[in-house]
Amino acid sequence: MQPVSILITNDDGYGAEGLKALEESLGALGTVWVVAPDREQSGQGHALTLNHPLRFHRRGPRHFVVQGTPTDCVYLGVHTILKAEDRPRLVVSGINRGYNLGDDITYSGTVSAAFEATLMSLPSFAISQEVGEASPVDFKAAARFARNLAEEILRRGMPPDTLLNVNVPRKEPGGVRVTRQGKRLYPGGVIERHDPKGRPYYWIGGQSADWEADPKSDFAALADGCISVTPLHLDLTNDKVMDQVKRWNLAL
Repeated sequence: MQPVSILITNDDGYGAEGLKALEESLGALGTVWVVAPDREQSGQGHALTLNHPLRFHRRGPRHFVVQGTPTDCVYLGVHTILKAEDRPRLVVSGINRGYNLGDDITYSGTVSAAFEATLMSLPSFAISQEVGEASPVDFKAAARFARNLAEEILRRGMPPDTLLNVNVPRKEPGGVRVTRQGKRLYPGGVIERHDPKGRPYYWIGGQSADWEADPKSDFAALADGCISVTPLHLDLTNDKVMDQVKRWNLAL
């Protein structure tokens, strides 16, 4: 395989261990460019900075830190930082500390960075690692799988308008499943507290969410100790209800 340029980013920030593990794992496949946020950007979704200037700083050969979101990192990486180099053949986002499953992908900066690359017609995938409360995070299995998947994508290419969302279980994986996006069951809830001056403040998501039973979902794969690989599509149109909506009284 000819040397290629690979752009990687994340939403945990430039200093994250998962990003370092990803860079090391992909190094044998090509020239890896690291373009990552200067701080944690979890939950930013597909935010693109439009109302104030963006700045980036070089931290080493092919290492750049951006004062912006994961989407900003991909946009600047492709259009500015790598502009004088070869267009990247692959964009990878991760390895995220904590999984991105089901409806949560709509909030995820990790997955949104891969979405942005797909919008640019660049093959991409996001990869996340399930974590436990007590033990340190081990990214070895995720890094190993990221390399294998990247090699397959570089060899085979990707279907148009498609990215892959990968989630790796906390323990040693027992296999790999191609899955569908699962469905969260959100109980809702906001925690209200008060600061020392008696003023209220709030935490969103006070209760843990469950997931809808579906043996083909990403949730089920992870629960069974398997790596989940979910193909995602850019087109969000719900074709099944097109005819139904056309029958509504939508006249001016």
